[in-house]
Amino acid sequence: MTDSYLYFVVALLPLAAGMVVLQDDPYHALVIRGILGAIAAMIYAVLGAADVALTEALVGTMLAITLYAIAVRSSLVMRLGILEEQSSPPNCPVFTQLADELRTILHKHHLRLELVPYTNLQSLQRALIDREVHAVCDGRLSSESRSIKDDSYPYHLTIRVHRLYEILEGQLSPQSIRLSYVDISDGSYELTSTNKTTALEESHP
Repeated sequence: MTDSYLYFVVALLPLAAGMVVLQDDPYHALVIRGILGAIAAMIYAVLGAADVALTEALVGTMLAITLYAIAVRSSLVMRLGILEEQSSPPNCPVFTQLADELRTILHKHHLRLELVPYTNLQSLQRALIDREVHAVCDGRLSSESRSIKDDSYPYHLTIRVHRLYEILEGQLSPQSIRLSYVDISDGSYELTSTNKTTALEESHP
């Protein structure tokens, strides 16, 4: 009977582990992972394994969570290559609106948007081929005249990560951008028959 509380604490281990696995928000998962490590360290200490409890607290919990946090912070980001002329808000109000829309959509999936400027179109395309960025955006400045054609868009977003393409495909405004997916696994920037090029106007009747 005196050890009944220990059974309750031990039962918290699979519960906390399940919450870590099922958590959508990675930062919430890190917090629960810390709680899981604290429970494990407490159980080791109660059972008389103080050295194991200390190791679990310092290495299994603190160090692991620190490394996880660094990995989450660096990986949950979409790097978007743009031309330097687009990075100036006064010159490109349309692009500024597009960037805000991208941030809103990505935030729902716990992603951040990082804009990476390039000097010319050639270096922009090379960055996509070399996998320096996940997508590139090129288009005309808002000051330039816009023709009224069905295939005329102020910006064209080319994405090499299919999951990002799926996230953005049905949520971006069809009036502001044309969205394309390109497979560069073969080291080529050329679109193949398996690549998808979708005008978002078709997805929003």
